[in-house]
Amino acid sequence: MTGTVDQYEMANVLTRRIEVFARLSQDDRALLDRIARRTTREVSARRDIIREGDAPRSVLLVLDGWACRYKTLPDGRRQIVAFFVPGDICDPHVYMLKEMDHSIASITPLRLAEIARDDFEKLIADHPRLVQALWWDELVTMAIQREWTLNLGQRTAFERIAHLLCELYMRLHSIGQTNGNSMAFPLTQVDLADATGLTAVHVNRTLQELRKAGLIELQSKTLTIPNMGALKDAAMFNDNYLHLEREGRHLDAND
Repeated sequence: MTGTVDQYEMANVLTRRIEVFARLSQDDRALLDRIARRTTREVSARRDIIREGDAPRSVLLVLDGWACRYKTLPDGRRQIVAFFVPGDICDPHVYMLKEMDHSIASITPLRLAEIARDDFEKLIADHPRLVQALWWDELVTMAIQREWTLNLGQRTAFERIAHLLCELYMRLHSIGQTNGNSMAFPLTQVDLADATGLTAVHVNRTLQELRKAGLIELQSKTLTIPNMGALKDAAMFNDNYLHLEREGRHLDAND
């Protein structure tokens, strides 16, 4: 695992993630707690969880650790199209597919909750607040994909890396997974290259530029951002696509 995270903490991470999108009732929270405590699966680092062509049978929730969604070409070249952090749902509708059209792999040691199709459909039927949160989650996922497309098509290497670092920090901060202006950062330069359409050599050079500009500190798999405002400016980063402040968040859970 990425640290000494117990089942209670993992349930809290999942609840905090969902409550970014909608205020939950006590029954909703109790359900998420049960999900985090049952049907869990541990995966070691750098392993495929499910491969393109496999038949998906459950919805995967990341409880602890980092993962990624990726596509590969026949010659082995890889494009990472999403990173998953604690609290993320890998794909709430994946069980509807006959076969996967992409692969999901662990980056760090990983703990997942697996929700069977019948259980997930019952969750949707019985918990409208969670349905609202899942819709928000899907909208944010699509918004992130649009930003990643803009990254690949228009931003410079410097802006791409800076933008991705801002995004990851904001996502982790929203679920209480940062420590001041620092966060765990298990990604390698190859991971960053595969996510940003750059070579590993270009990523290394860009990280050095960010360091020299005083925008980041990266040591022992910990990323520190001394001045978030300055890094956002360098990346031309606007966090509106993450929708961290929503009306649904402020609804009374008893409505």
